[in-house]
Amino acid sequence: MAGNSFGKLLTLTTFGESHGEAIGGILEGCPAGIDLNFDFIQNELDRRKPGQSAIVTQRKESDEVQFLSGIFEGKTTGAPIGFIIPNANQKSADYAHLANAFRPSHADFTYEKKYGHRDYRGGGRSSARETASRVVGGAIAKQIIKDVQINAFVSSVGSIFIDKPYQTLDFSKIESNPVRCPDTESAQKMEELIRSIRKEGDTIGGTITCVIQNVPIGWGEPVFDKLHAQLGKAMLSINAVKGFEFGSGFCGAQMKGSEHNDLIQPDGTTSTNLSGGIQGGISNGMDIYFRVAFKPVATIMQTQTTINNVGEVVSIEGKGRHDPCVVPRAVPIVEAMAALVLADFYLIQNSYQK
Repeated sequence: MAGNSFGKLLTLTTFGESHGEAIGGILEGCPAGIDLNFDFIQNELDRRKPGQSAIVTQRKESDEVQFLSGIFEGKTTGAPIGFIIPNANQKSADYAHLANAFRPSHADFTYEKKYGHRDYRGGGRSSARETASRVVGGAIAKQIIKDVQINAFVSSVGSIFIDKPYQTLDFSKIESNPVRCPDTESAQKMEELIRSIRKEGDTIGGTITCVIQNVPIGWGEPVFDKLHAQLGKAMLSINAVKGFEFGSGFCGAQMKGSEHNDLIQPDGTTSTNLSGGIQGGISNGMDIYFRVAFKPVATIMQTQTTINNVGEVVSIEGKGRHDPCVVPRAVPIVEAMAALVLADFYLIQNSYQK
């Protein structure tokens, strides 16, 4: 199976399955001598872990990371950082009915057809549990680029959207509610919607907005490694993501150049920021902001028609513990992937100056 590594100078390779002994990763390219805050790393994992509120899956995992290499006396050594996160609360029997049937809109079907064999317990390698390893890598990446501020938050659930610009939001309120929405009024409506959807045995999608501040001018490479292209790849690699837009996004396609152009001021800043902090694939010093769209979780607690592994039409109904809406737990994952991209470009930029 290819495609398990991400990054150029700072690379993260993840391994493990949802119902295996453990998941984990190897982070290579981390500079030596970085004092790591292990409480911060664990806190980032706690933000992602299941069972943290009534509106997410009730699988209980401590998600305590164990570092195996690359760290000595609290500092990075420059060697590959190996780590594992043991799986402790698998209920594989909940997935026995999927051994010969495929969930609609899930990776079950494509994995079976591509590899001829699949781990149906929790989706195996396709499970979002893999993203816990990304959060560990991202938490380390954040400590490589300490001056850069990365704040992601839920900006919509279903048809409920925050109708305020991000500049007016108080990011300190993101963790004040289980939805991780900094607008209190919108958060309450989103939570009520998720609870009602859960009672119906259904799921709902949403969007996450990410705002990145204090990125210097010059990060990103022209042509194929544009900063926004790598951010897009990072976000689209996250389970259930169906869309990515940065800056003005699709709304920019409706505008005239005279409306869309960000006029440059004497100090190098721009009067507007429809470019989303990136021009020509390179950061321009303004805030970088983008939005990520997540589909409804594929596993629902309702009866659906599908096929089994010999092509027969069968009925299937979800069992076990699943998120009715993935976006609240995906917030730290979005931040982690953004941090990995930015830390990678930071190292690339520094390589020019040596």
